[in-house]
Order: sequence, then structure tokens, then C-alpha cells
Amino acid sequence: MKHRKTVLSLLLTAALLLGSAAAVGGGADDPLISLDYLQTVFAPKAESAAQERLDASGQAAYAAQEARWRAAVASVDAAGGGDTAAAESVGVWTEARLKRGDTLTGVTGTQVSVLAGDVAVRIYSGAAVDATDGVELRSGASLPLRHRCLAAEDAAVEFVVTSRTAVLNYCGGYHFTASTAEPDYNAIASALKSLSLFRGTDTGYGDGFDLERTPTRLQALVMLIRMLGEEDAALACTSPSPFKDIANNHWGRAYVAYAFEKGYTNGVEDNKFAPDRAASADMYVEFVLRALGYSSTAQTDISDAADRAMAVGVITSGEREALLANDFLRADVAYLSWYALGAPLPGTLQTLHEKLEAAGTFTASAYESALARVRSPRL
Repeated sequence: MKHRKTVLSLLLTAALLLGSAAAVGGGADDPLISLDYLQTVFAPKAESAAQERLDASGQAAYAAQEARWRAAVASVDAAGGGDTAAAESVGVWTEARLKRGDTLTGVTGTQVSVLAGDVAVRIYSGAAVDATDGVELRSGASLPLRHRCLAAEDAAVEFVVTSRTAVLNYCGGYHFTASTAEPDYNAIASALKSLSLFRGTDTGYGDGFDLERTPTRLQALVMLIRMLGEEDAALACTSPSPFKDIANNHWGRAYVAYAFEKGYTNGVEDNKFAPDRAASADMYVEFVLRALGYSSTAQTDISDAADRAMAVGVITSGEREALLANDFLRADVAYLSWYALGAPLPGTLQTLHEKLEAAGTFTASAYESALARVRSPRL
């Protein structure tokens, strides 16, 4: 009788955990875990696993596993890293912007939903479930975007960010371990935002930074102008559009006309700007070189922009290699813009951030505060 009560208690715990998943919503495009899966797969496995634990002194094994998890958490906390929440916090959802290598360790009932970027699951024991599709996840699999996934019975599970940035929603018992080896593009974007040099989009998550997206040429140009502290001047520009694919009533007309007059851009072929074309690394690096004074629109071959930028100290060799090896994203725009602030201007000892401070774009103390936000290594 005692065994039956304990098994029933464990099954009720599982039901409550899944009930908490239902409490946070669902819809036609985000269905909750299927009843069939609960009845034919999850419940029998949970009951079987619970009975096995009881029959083979499972309570002691479970306690030992939990003790190992808590010991690992304590070890990381003692080293001054990570963030932990008790399992009792089920139902309280939290959103976080993460970087490659950041890891969330979960226990039974931990739930996650990836809003942007790539996150993989590592299963050491027990199981992890895609509650949206009602299927088990295999270890090493990437989590589908906007699916609700959870650590199931007696689970030891890690959720690891594999893309340069990601946005994760999570609840339940967890422990975060932050990577210290990767650039923190999120902190860089936040630092730029604190100086009013970077803004998000209307995306309702991740501060609207959208660092995982490919920028368009027009978005990249606007971000460059903003980074240079020249947005007010650009918006005050009344010159007509110099390109036939930017109408005079286009929202980007003032930015493009201003950039044309400043020598930041001369457009593309056939007197067009191609505002919706994907921006490339070469294009944005060339934008930065022109804005700093190391290049001009007379430079029509931009295929070696990264090489020229490295030669004058605007980017490092590691950054050059990364730009050539990866897709160009808004994360790269923020990264290049941030480190351009510390680049020397040609023929002077002055850096770009010192020039902007002298112009009143932001104060020296504001820049020092922004610097404190970025603690990750440069490539």
C-alpha cells in the first residue's frame, strides 16, 4: 500500500508539472502535449520508472542523483558563476538573452522555450519531451523554435546555446552556467543602447535587439549613422533621394540622402541603393572605414574591406576570420560598431569615442559605464 501511495504521488507530481505547462497557454499553432502521449507513453514510463526506483532502493538513488546535481551547482556558485532557482519556482517564466556556450541545467519539471537562436539538449538520464508536438527529444537535438520542452521523469538534462546568441524562456528548477570564452554580443548591444547608439526593433522579446537576424542594407546604414551619433543630422536632411529605388516618401529617404552626401554610400548597380538586400560583412566594414575616414566612395571594390580594416587596426585578425567564416548578422553590426568606438582616427591620436564625447553625443563617464557592461573577450 505504501508503494502504491508513493507511485501515485510521483504520478500526481508529473501531472502537476504538465498542468503548469498548460497554465502558461497554448493555441492552434502551439498545441500542448497530446492526451494520447500522456496516456500511452509518458504515464506508463513514469509509473514504471517510479516502481523500479522503489523496488531497487530507488529513493536512495534519486536522492543521490539530486545530491550530485546540488553539489555541482554549489561548486559553480562557490566559483562565483551561474544562477540557480529552486524546483519550487515551476510556473514562473523568465526570459534571458544568452550567448554560445551558456548552459541551463534542468531537473524534472524544468521547462524551456527557444524564442530565437539555436539551443541543443543533452540528456544524461531520464527523458526530455517536446510538449508542443508530444514527442521525446533525442540527446543532441536542436530545440524547435517556440516549442515548449521539458525535463521529464528523473531527468538530468542540459540545454546548451549553440548559436552566437539566443533568447530563451524558462521556468522550474534550473542552474545557469555562463560561458566566458565567447564574445557577449548581448552585452555589447546593451552597452551601445545605453549610449543611444543602438536601438531594437518592434520584436516583443529579447529587448528587440534581433541579433540573430540578417540586417538589410538600409538597416545596416541606419545603425551605422546612429552609431556615429549623426541620426538627428540625418533626419534633418531635406535632400531628395539620390537613388531610384528609394522614393522621396520612403521612410529611409533622409538616412540614405544624408549618407550619400557624407560619402558613406554610393549605392549599387543601376543607380539603386537596394534597401532590402541583405547586408554583407564587406559592405558594413566598408561603411565603417568610410565613416572613420579610412576610405571613401571612390573605393568601388569592397571585397578586401576586411583586409584593409585589419591593416589600419579597426578589426583584429580574429575578427577578420570570423567575418569570413560566419553569416553576417545584426550581432556582427553591434560588435563592429562597438569596437569601432575605440578605433583610432586617421592622422590623429583621437579615437572615435573621444570624438563623439567632444561633440556631446555622450559623456566620458557614460562611455566608461558602457565599457563596464562588456566583460567578454574580443576575437
